Amino acid sequence: MRSCTGNLSKFVVIVCLTLIFPSSILSLQSAINVWPEPRVISWPKPIATFLSPNFTINAPPHQHLTPAINSYLRLIKTEHHHPHVTPSVNVSNSSPPLQTLTLNIIDLTAPLQHGVNETYSLSISEVGATAYLTAATAWGAMRGLETFSQLVWGNPSAIPVGLYIWDAPLFAYRGVMLDTSRNFYGVEDILRTIETMSANKLNVFHWHITDSHSFPLIVPSEPELAAKGSYGPDMIYFPSDVARIVQFGLEHGVRVLPEIESPGHTGSWAETYPEIVACANMFWWPAGSQWEDRLASEPGTGHLNPLNPKTYQVLKNVIRDVASLFPETFYHGGADEIVPGCWKADPTIQSYLSKGGTLSQLLETFINSTLPYIQSLNRTAVYWEDVLLDDTVKVDPSFLPREYTILQTWNHGSNNTKKITEAGYRVIVSSSEFYYLDCGHGDFVGNDSQYDNQTGGGNSGTGGSWCGPFKTWQTIYNYDITYGLSEDEAKLVLGGEVALWSEQADPTVLDSRIWPRTSAMAETLWSGNRDESGKKRYAEATDRLNEWRYRMVSRGIKAEPIQPLWCVRNPGMCNTVNTS
Repeated sequence: MRSCTGNLSKFVVIVCLTLIFPSSILSLQSAINVWPEPRVISWPKPIATFLSPNFTINAPPHQHLTPAINSYLRLIKTEHHHPHVTPSVNVSNSSPPLQTLTLNIIDLTAPLQHGVNETYSLSISEVGATAYLTAATAWGAMRGLETFSQLVWGNPSAIPVGLYIWDAPLFAYRGVMLDTSRNFYGVEDILRTIETMSANKLNVFHWHITDSHSFPLIVPSEPELAAKGSYGPDMIYFPSDVARIVQFGLEHGVRVLPEIESPGHTGSWAETYPEIVACANMFWWPAGSQWEDRLASEPGTGHLNPLNPKTYQVLKNVIRDVASLFPETFYHGGADEIVPGCWKADPTIQSYLSKGGTLSQLLETFINSTLPYIQSLNRTAVYWEDVLLDDTVKVDPSFLPREYTILQTWNHGSNNTKKITEAGYRVIVSSSEFYYLDCGHGDFVGNDSQYDNQTGGGNSGTGGSWCGPFKTWQTIYNYDITYGLSEDEAKLVLGGEVALWSEQADPTVLDSRIWPRTSAMAETLWSGNRDESGKKRYAEATDRLNEWRYRMVSRGIKAEPIQPLWCVRNPGMCNTVNTS
């Protein structure tokens, strides 16, 4: 069995296993519930052994892996997970208790960055007292440790033996976006989210830090932005908080990607610098005006003024400090939802437009004044798709060099992914039709007459929100983010990311809004949503996700249920056998 370990491709591993075992056993058995499902599992006989009370993990020292090992060792020894469906496995009397997990890391120096190799293999012999985890990097070892932890169950703890796993992600970018501007989340909330992301083998925490509603981050060279633009002194992130979050991310194999939204969504900046923000603190949709003449797409107005030189003085201070606080090589600059009415409300911009200038040229001025600076800090810029695809205000592609720019799509599903990749850009998929976790809870604006309806009509069927209905876990699980793309276009898809915008979310609902629906995306981006025959596997995934959800709850995550407990205890009985 050891001959199949090492830094091998999936194809080589499958060939090797096929030579050793019949093909019929290259499938997941009922007693093994690892989420996300590994790419290749071999377990020819459903037997297990006990974990030794003195179980330990041997590994070379590593700044970030060593704390992860210590955490996993505590988890493995104390979790004692009891599955709701008793595993159909025999605990072997002939197999010795498992004493040691030995880690072999091929490249201990590889940094945590986009594209790092997360491949690992795990071998647990039926006859030896040592299991072996071989990983390409420390970050792959963390993924393997999570898999190992999920294999352990019961009290006393048992673990499958005669087991081999080879695993690697299908997509390099697997993210969660959290908006901390509209409502504030404490550091502990963010750390808990990152820890659960790691348990689901997700690797990018996209931190949407600022917006029109608040500026909660202390920027050392511009401290007044947070002092005046935050919700208050107890709702601020200090540099020490950022350092703690970044370090915690490193110890869990999760990159922390900062987003400082601009030039739109910047009303909070006006508390400190009113002279650089157009239409700040104005009513978002003036009475009697058409939607096209609104000042913002939701309450909270304000766009940076690209014509004011001070805009760039302040913004470059912010970008420089954020790049210093966050080692992540991607920098998210926002650039979505430029609302024409806001810029048109500013006298200097009115004069510019009266002389023949256009709003798109105004955005090009902004991008051309900031993107080169982002590049000078050795950062790759990420922007929302609007900067290229908006119907009214967008830039010419010449202002967005493909080698330095990544676009994040959020509208029109696979159609916009297609447009972006056809244009030759790398893309992160966050299609609101599938990956927006806030949808389906109704609009948050008050005095809304659409809800005064006694017949049940209107848009109640969509949950009353622009992106409704609610995105169920099956909706998320079945989404193929490269749908409709050519082979070359699909190579430009870096991965996917769910988004939790916080108009109607805060720490009280954080866990249940994200989990376990995000677990569904996690599996599809790691090992796919189809079985070996190419058929969607959402039916059998239901039972596995039920079990994984309960395990997350036992780990302190308030993940919402997806079915009644009766369904969990009676696998398959709550499925439909008819097509709609």
